[in-house]
Amino acid sequence: MSGFNKVVNSYEEAMAGLEDGMTVIAGGFGLCGIPENLIVQIRKMGTKELTFVSNNCGVDDFGLGILLVDRQIKKMISSYVGENALFEKQLLAGELEVELTPQGTLAEKMRAGGAGIPAFYTATGYGTPVGEGKEVREFNGRKYIMEESITGDFAIVKGWKADTYGNVIYRNTAQNFNPMAATAGKITVVEVEEIVEPGELNPSEIHTPGIYVNRVIKGSFEKRIEQRTVRQG
Repeated sequence: MSGFNKVVNSYEEAMAGLEDGMTVIAGGFGLCGIPENLIVQIRKMGTKELTFVSNNCGVDDFGLGILLVDRQIKKMISSYVGENALFEKQLLAGELEVELTPQGTLAEKMRAGGAGIPAFYTATGYGTPVGEGKEVREFNGRKYIMEESITGDFAIVKGWKADTYGNVIYRNTAQNFNPMAATAGKITVVEVEEIVEPGELNPSEIHTPGIYVNRVIKGSFEKRIEQRTVRQG
C-alpha cells in the first residue's frame, strides 16, 4: 500500500507543476482556514497570470493578498473582496479582472465541478447584473439562470488533520470552502496541522476522502485574526 502515501516533505514539492496561466482554487473564508503556507510558496515561485477561485482575496499583507503585490494574479473569481485595499486599487485601475459571484453559487460551482456536473440552475442572480447574458429557464413558475461549474489545474486546501493516504478532517469553521475546493482540482494539495497513520482517523469524521487528494504536507500556521475585537476593560 506504499503507493497510496500522499505525503510530501517540502513546499517546493507540494506545488511542483504550477505554471503561469493556470487556474487555482483556494479554500478558506476571510483568513479562516486558508492554505497560508501554500500561498507563500506560490509567491516564492513567482508564478504569474494566475486565475484564482476563492471566496475572497485575503488582506493586503496576508493570504492571497500577498500575490497581488507582484501582480501574480490576473483574474479573481470571488464573492467578497471588501477587506483588501490593493485589490480595490488594481480593480479600479483595470489591472485585475474580477468576476463577482454570489457566495452560495461559488460554493456550488466548486462542488458541481468536483462531482463532474458541468452546469446547474439557480434563482440567485436572476434579474441582476450577475445573470446578464446567461441562459434562463423557468421551473415551477420561477426563473433560474444557468451557472457553469468550476474546476482548476490546482486546488490548495487547509485541513486540520490527515492520514498519509490523504483522508482529511477540517476543524470547525475551516469547513467553509475547503471541502468543495478539495474536490475540484486536477491536482489537490492539502496542508494540515497533523499527519497520522492510516486507521487512526475515525471514518465517520473524514470530510474529504483521500481519492480527491494528490499531496499532503504538514505545516505551521500563524492563523491570523482578520478583525480582532476585544471587550473594553
